[in-house]
Amino acid sequence: MQFHVSLPQANGGHNPTKPPKVYKIKLTLVADINPEVLERFVNGQQSNDNTVLTAIMALNNVIRQEPNLNYPFNVRSFFTDREKRDIGGGIELWRGYSQSVRPSIGRLLVNVDIATGMMYKEGPLLNLCMDFLRDRGLRSNSPDALAPPGFPDSERIRLQRFITGMRVIVETTGNRKRVIRGLSKAGANQLSFTLRDGTVMTVAQYFQQQLGRPLRYPGAVCVEVGASALIPLEVCKVPKGQIMRKQIPPSKTKDLVEFSTKRPEERLRSIMEGVDMLQYGQSQYIRDFGMTITTNTGPLEVSARVLKPLSLKYGEGSKQAVVTPKGGAWNMVDKRFYAPAAIKAWVILIYESERRFSSRDCQDMIKGFLHACDDVGIKVEVRDPIVKYENGQGNIATHFDNIGKQCVAKTKFLPTLIVAVLPDNVGDLYSTIKHHGDIRFGVATQCLKSHKCSRAKEQYWKNVMLKVNVKLGGINVVPSSTELSDPANPTIVIGTPSAIIASILTFCLSGADTAHPAPGAHDRPSFTSVVANVDSNVAKYVASTRVQKGRQEIITDLKEMCKDVLKLYGNYQEKMEKKAPNACKPKRLIFYRDGVSEGQFGHVLSQELPLIQEACRELGMSPKITLIVVGKRHHIRLFPQEQADRSGNCPAGTVADRGIAHPTEFDFYLQSHGGLLGTSRPAHYSVLHDENNFNSNTLQAFSFALCHVYARATRSVSIPAPVYYADIVCARAKNHYDPEGNLDLSESATGTVDSDRRDATLEAFKKGFKQVHQYHRMRMYFS
Repeated sequence: MQFHVSLPQANGGHNPTKPPKVYKIKLTLVADINPEVLERFVNGQQSNDNTVLTAIMALNNVIRQEPNLNYPFNVRSFFTDREKRDIGGGIELWRGYSQSVRPSIGRLLVNVDIATGMMYKEGPLLNLCMDFLRDRGLRSNSPDALAPPGFPDSERIRLQRFITGMRVIVETTGNRKRVIRGLSKAGANQLSFTLRDGTVMTVAQYFQQQLGRPLRYPGAVCVEVGASALIPLEVCKVPKGQIMRKQIPPSKTKDLVEFSTKRPEERLRSIMEGVDMLQYGQSQYIRDFGMTITTNTGPLEVSARVLKPLSLKYGEGSKQAVVTPKGGAWNMVDKRFYAPAAIKAWVILIYESERRFSSRDCQDMIKGFLHACDDVGIKVEVRDPIVKYENGQGNIATHFDNIGKQCVAKTKFLPTLIVAVLPDNVGDLYSTIKHHGDIRFGVATQCLKSHKCSRAKEQYWKNVMLKVNVKLGGINVVPSSTELSDPANPTIVIGTPSAIIASILTFCLSGADTAHPAPGAHDRPSFTSVVANVDSNVAKYVASTRVQKGRQEIITDLKEMCKDVLKLYGNYQEKMEKKAPNACKPKRLIFYRDGVSEGQFGHVLSQELPLIQEACRELGMSPKITLIVVGKRHHIRLFPQEQADRSGNCPAGTVADRGIAHPTEFDFYLQSHGGLLGTSRPAHYSVLHDENNFNSNTLQAFSFALCHVYARATRSVSIPAPVYYADIVCARAKNHYDPEGNLDLSESATGTVDSDRRDATLEAFKKGFKQVHQYHRMRMYFS
């Protein structure tokens, strides 16, 4: 049906004589929602299809309607100011609660968890802008600092990105909210416009008439709202509870983590407070739909068990060559790497002042580095590296070139490793160094923060060695048993959204991943990767990366990336492990796919699985394929009633596959890591396709074992190592672009753009993307 609804201007508006505006409301039938399909679905009598997803979506809308009317909200969560924190920079953190309907065997559940919302700080917009700039180092407390030409254009653009899309209330127009779309380049006293009667006046003069007083800061820039309106900052107010829908600034990540982190018992208590606040029984919407949600029984109790950890093997000369993790952790004391690398020559570039990082600090660093190399078995031929202090604002490529030539002149060798000492505020310096090392020159780089590496303790250097060894082609540790190997059935495992292929003795594992642009960045691409291990010990990995259309979760170039890593796997097996050509082809392929929502499972099966199969066929391979989705972005939490670890979390290896399992699919929750801070999140594994007919015990143990072979830590991690590496490769994708190029690699919002510009930008990003240097193709440069 179609309705006509008339609404008066809010608070009379600025022109109360204007008649009410008439809106045309049209309701269109989109789908019939049949609750009976849910009954059949949870009882295992119907598969998961669009009718089921639509019915669950409808129930989610019902349970969220009441809080969404009363509190600020995003898709799944609502937020309250009962618990909030001002973290500076114009940002507040609010405690919130997420809720969603989850199907389980024989019943429907409501999953409730705490959430954190980033809010623009309430109050005068001028104050918020000053908070933002002070957080970036502005020393002045006067808003006159926002007046050109003293207000640098670079800072104006950063502030503009921060406030674009924000809603403000203008003092002269009542409670009407206006959306900011930009900042002017000139101040209010420099911007002029022509009235209908032909009179020309400045923005400052106009608002002096409207306010009955002069502006306090007429030289400050204005916000642009609507089609062309310019409003002085000082007459704008930021309303309460406005969600900041942008990526959090890197400098605020620590504050966000601290606010979000709660020990298990505290988190459970907060969740139960949220359940009390929701008051499902009081919701008119829930009652009108005939729904009943039982909360008086408390949290759902489920059965779980703890899996046996994987035993690990270190190299010759270790006092304890085989170690079994306890509580998801072990250490490097008296252990040497399984396959230590060698450093012929190395050099040090210091991008910190001599006052902050003296030559004595440098000598202490060299001593600690060499001592750690000796302890873990890395052979260093040149013990006195060339050291140069450089300016981080200079030409990094020239620095690399010059110190490389000096190294050749001194040692007859190009440097095997460049150690870069960086200041605390590195800016884009880190990405620039990685670009020249990984992409342009093909030399391993290890960046160190100056305040950490001066007089660092032994444990610090052992952690550095974990990264250095694999970057140089070494192997830190391998499984000590045959838990990850089956010589009769060579296996390849692939995971997404970043793709990883790992070879375990006779196995090859892969993982895949997709990294999307920040919220609001409409003309940025997404990056995809496939990472694969090539050795028989599931410890040495390679990567392939591509650029694709922004916010597209399905991996377009999956076939080519799989072929890349499969070729590298076969070459390594044949040339390095001396296997016969036929023995280099996997018989089983296990594909771990990361970062896919449940609504996209069908797309993965219909679009990505055929690409993997085509890649294998074109290379003459015919493995049996198992496809597993690894989910991290969910709100299921496990709280132990007994056998908690020291952090209060469930112990590493806890697996739950009953009580909260999917009614029709093969899935389980695995908490593979020991707790450190806050409440641990288990990974959710959903088996979508299984030609190998694995049972639950096999896949659970296999997935848990893969969480132990992550090279950068002496702990089991939260997801299988191939998937973890794929995430890292995607996150490092911007390092593949020339830092001197003209592409905007910032992660800030860009505003709405038309399709032509978006397509042109995507092509520019694809053209500018440079593949990793040939030297690194068989090395873990991303560690």
